[in-house]
Amino acid sequence: MHLEELAMFLSFFNKLGIKDEIIKEVTPKLRLMELTPSQVLLHQGDVQQYGYLIISGILRASYFYHNGNERCKEYYFQGEMSFLYSAWLTNTPANYQIDALKSSKVIRIPLAILNTKSWQLAKLNLLKQQLLYKEEKEVFLLLKNPEERYEHMIKYAPKWLNNLNDIQLSAYIGISPISLSRIKSRIKNNINN
Repeated sequence: MHLEELAMFLSFFNKLGIKDEIIKEVTPKLRLMELTPSQVLLHQGDVQQYGYLIISGILRASYFYHNGNERCKEYYFQGEMSFLYSAWLTNTPANYQIDALKSSKVIRIPLAILNTKSWQLAKLNLLKQQLLYKEEKEVFLLLKNPEERYEHMIKYAPKWLNNLNDIQLSAYIGISPISLSRIKSRIKNNINN
């Protein structure tokens, strides 16, 4: 692993309360991976063993139906950890698949590390982050109409708008690509008037 990736790993877990010396102890267990688009990191139905700190690129968690349809649960961007919290906490098979949406570079981290005594603060802080994120996502999906969701993304999630196409955005917002196009036109017209 290069110094740049190691520095990003250290910074991420320092912010979660873990000291450098504890982090450095686990570096032999880490693996730097370069992913191609659509490369699967966790198959739906498999037991999850790893989390992925994203150095560059985008990962996603999706559910695949038997008829071939899919539903995206989440997108993960640079500087974020990608893994399924519920599957991790319950040690049960994953309901979702994690794959690379675009070419990506990640650090693979054995999730068993987070269960050790010296990493409990990181585990607790990750769970706090996830709880807050889930609450925000519920407000986003339940209390806002589709236009308000898109406006929220303009204000608070520009990296989503810059990195995802309209089909991906509309699926996440919960509308059709045609409806998203209409919302974008309406917002543009309101700005120009």
